[in-house]
Order: sequence, then C-alpha cells, then structure tokens
Amino acid sequence: MCLNGWGGKLFGELLAYIEKEAPDILCLQEVLQSPGTEKDWLTYRDGDFTLPQRANFFRDVSSALPDHVAVFCPAAQGALWDGDRPILSQWGLATFIHKSLPVIGQVQGFVHKDYSSDGYGDHPRSRGAHGIRVYDHEANRSVSVTHMHGLRDLNGKMDTPERGEQAQRLLDLSRQVSGPEDVVVICGDFNIEPGSETLAVLADAGLTELVTGRGFESTRTSHYKKPGRFADYMLINNEEAVKRFDVVHVPEVSDHCPLVLEL
Repeated sequence: MCLNGWGGKLFGELLAYIEKEAPDILCLQEVLQSPGTEKDWLTYRDGDFTLPQRANFFRDVSSALPDHVAVFCPAAQGALWDGDRPILSQWGLATFIHKSLPVIGQVQGFVHKDYSSDGYGDHPRSRGAHGIRVYDHEANRSVSVTHMHGLRDLNGKMDTPERGEQAQRLLDLSRQVSGPEDVVVICGDFNIEPGSETLAVLADAGLTELVTGRGFESTRTSHYKKPGRFADYMLINNEEAVKRFDVVHVPEVSDHCPLVLEL
C-alpha cells in the first residue's frame, strides 16, 4: 500500500483503515514526528494557510501495526504550532514492513535538495525517498519497493529540470537496492501529471505505470478541492506479477487515495 497520509488530518479514519488492512508493506508519505511534545495535534502554518497535523503520526501508525518493522525517514525539521508556541517537528516519509518479510536490503536518500535542519525551507522543499528489498519465502523471490514524495512546485506540476533530476535520483536509489531478478516496485506521491518526464524516465527503465495504465481516472478524494486529479503513481517491472491493483476511493482516509498492489 502506498499513501500520502496528509499529516494525519483524517487520523481516525486512516488508523481504522490501516489496522483493518494491515498491508505487508506500507509506504506512507507526509509523516510527522515531534519528540518534544506529547500533544496529539499541532498546527502547520505556511503564510495564511493552516492545517492540523498529528504531532506524532509516525509513533501512532507504528502502534497500530505492532507486527511491522517501522522506518522513519525525515526530510526536514521545522516548527509546528501549539497555539502561539512553536514545537520542533520532523517531517518526511515512513515505511512499515511486516516482520514475516525479512529486509535484506535498504536505501535512503534525497531526490531533491538535502536534509533541512533549520526549518522546512522555501518551496520546492527537500524531498526524500526510501527503498527496501525483502524476501518473499512463499513465492521464493526478492521484491524491492522504493517510494518518494516528489517536490511541490508552487507554479504547478509541469516538467522542470529539478523534476527531471528527481526522477533520475529515484531510479538510481531503486537500482541500488534491487537485485537483477527482483520484482521491482516504485511508487509515491510524485506531484506530477500523467505524461510527465518523470514517468517517461521510469518507463524507459522498463517499468509499467499502473494507475493510468489500468484506466483509473483519479488518485484524489473529495477532500482535494483543486483541479488536477492525479498525484500518486505505482510502477512495476513485471506486470505479470500483478495479482491485483486498485486505487481505493472508499473509505476516504486522506486527500489522496491509497494505492494497493497485490503480487
């Protein structure tokens, strides 16, 4: 499962869904960790824009998946707000792997900029990626899964040199963690439209894109009010290995839909 968790804004719905589905591998973007507070909720501020954030989202999802190994990959540390009091909070992505799947390889890196230690920074901000390689004993094969949260450009989701470089970095990280015979999966909130250079780079590397390729018309829920209905993608190097793929619109657990792949 791949999902942008929206900072846990729909925390109750999301946690109930995650606990029920308990995916073997969960790739979760927009994850927060605030070591200096036990508050459940803080507020993100960006100019006039505000958004409630689950202060220790990573801890809470980890508690909901006690049979999983949890890895948090921060991209930046900045201030969230408890009223007028700033609270330092780390923001990034996380991967949760069921303990029945041994992790035999792992890679973490940045697809845009580097770690920002003194605030979230100007847009487009630092963005990371995380890749794992697991062994599936039932199928007697290795599977690599790499996900990223693509950069957000305030001018839109068009192709840019930064997005082109980001695509290559993502592919390089996937190649670092993958074996030559692996089933390879790349996914995430790419923040791009169909037909982008990013997807072309991955297609040229032998990966098949499953969202638009299987006729899905959106990866957004009713909570997303802007135009443009795509942000999230999942790609695989061996389409014959796909048993099921779905973009889940119900229940709504974020402003993004979960992408679910069964091999």
